[in-house]
Amino acid sequence: MADFIKLVNNWSVTQFVHTFGGLFEESPWVAERSWSSRPFDSFEHMMNVMKNVVHTSDEKVKLQLLCNHPDLGARISMSSNSVQEQTGAGLNSLSAEQYNELSKLNQEYTSQYGFPFILAVKGHTAQSILESMRMRNRRGREEEFQTALKEVFKIASIRLEQWLVQMGHEHEFEFRPVEMKQRTMYYGKGDVWMYRSYVKPLTGIQSIPESAFTGRSNILFGLNIKLAVQGNEFLPSFIEGDNSRVVPTDSMKNFILKHAADYSGATVEGFLATISRRFLETYPQMNKVQMTADQVSFEDVPIGGEGGFRASELVFRYSQNERATAAVEAQRKGSQVELSNHFSGVADIRLIKVKGSEFAGFVKDQYTSLPETWDRPLFIFLNINWRYEDPRDGMDDQRGRYVAAEQVRDVAAAVFHACRSASIQHLIYQIGLRLLKRFGQLSEVSFESNNRTWETVLDEVKEGEGKVFTEPRPPYGFQGFSMTRDDLEADNIRSKKEGEA
Repeated sequence: MADFIKLVNNWSVTQFVHTFGGLFEESPWVAERSWSSRPFDSFEHMMNVMKNVVHTSDEKVKLQLLCNHPDLGARISMSSNSVQEQTGAGLNSLSAEQYNELSKLNQEYTSQYGFPFILAVKGHTAQSILESMRMRNRRGREEEFQTALKEVFKIASIRLEQWLVQMGHEHEFEFRPVEMKQRTMYYGKGDVWMYRSYVKPLTGIQSIPESAFTGRSNILFGLNIKLAVQGNEFLPSFIEGDNSRVVPTDSMKNFILKHAADYSGATVEGFLATISRRFLETYPQMNKVQMTADQVSFEDVPIGGEGGFRASELVFRYSQNERATAAVEAQRKGSQVELSNHFSGVADIRLIKVKGSEFAGFVKDQYTSLPETWDRPLFIFLNINWRYEDPRDGMDDQRGRYVAAEQVRDVAAAVFHACRSASIQHLIYQIGLRLLKRFGQLSEVSFESNNRTWETVLDEVKEGEGKVFTEPRPPYGFQGFSMTRDDLEADNIRSKKEGEA
């Protein structure tokens, strides 16, 4: 792998999208969705991932991508990339006759197909562009839709190639104007419920000020697992109905349940890593295994005795509260099995703060009905995910660097308690900073939150400080955000400057 792609692989999602968000016209989502597939072997691999992100998107999303492209030769505002490309093809200096014909063909094309005519104009002249438009205006819509996508991929590849030239790394990308579509092919088993008693206790947890959590007995270890497998040798089962290489999904379920007895670790991540590795070691026709799991939580039941109350070691209460989550991806690299992707998380945290939250200074126009508030209650649903700099920290509980979902939950609650936030966006940013500060082993923290704050019915009650609320109306706001150690470093620099001012 070249050194420059190694550097790009270490970029935050913000830096990655800032640099490559313009490869696809007005569609930074392509870069954003591709970022999680790092590390890339090469810039060609990165571009193929981006193409696959587009190919596997909804048809409406693909159509919008096409519609984001400006008409060729149009005298309108467009991205700087499009301006340079069209100028290079002479479309900024058309004769009146050429401009009129181009405008007419553009209008006919868009009316017929529902998206603008798209052509990678590098190497073209105004005349060759007109000839291409006349020819393509006579084709069927589906054929033209696929042709337009191929041209979008050509444009993106050319833009990447030009960026690498500017950076002095043009040798690291081989421009290939025509690429075969990457096939989507996988199958697997969902809702595999596994309960095991007396798993190794989780101990050696790093102590933090925000949480009293010190470990987990794991007397009951429950998971709801989803498994997907990939491999080129499964193609005949799709095309010919040949199942000679197919492992039945019921066998997959049994495989997971049987090997649960062999697991000697203490974490969800370690369990998924162990089982996914064994799948690849057992079935050579599988090239990649992706496993996700929600942990089934059980709470202690207090039992009274002579010395007071203590937790029962026999009876537990099924919890309906937040749950730990994890995902692991293992793939075959030659004769080795590598863990290529991972994340840990805690899902469905529900926190309400009865006062002390703000929301003001937002855009106000003819559609605004929401008043500014300076001391409101706030009820949030929150999912938090994180990645380790070294995945082994999450999979090997003996390293002493495991971050427990209970600790992340407690940090979120502590920050919510202490922070007078200007918005939910501001709140989750503060939570992310605290998590990155507490756990140096994490490379990234990401959030998905939504606002479920109750509606106020009465601002005052006859006695006391209370108010009366009811459930909110069905529409709810939501937020998504990710942070890396770059954000923590930037915040430290800002704080230092403010302290010196």
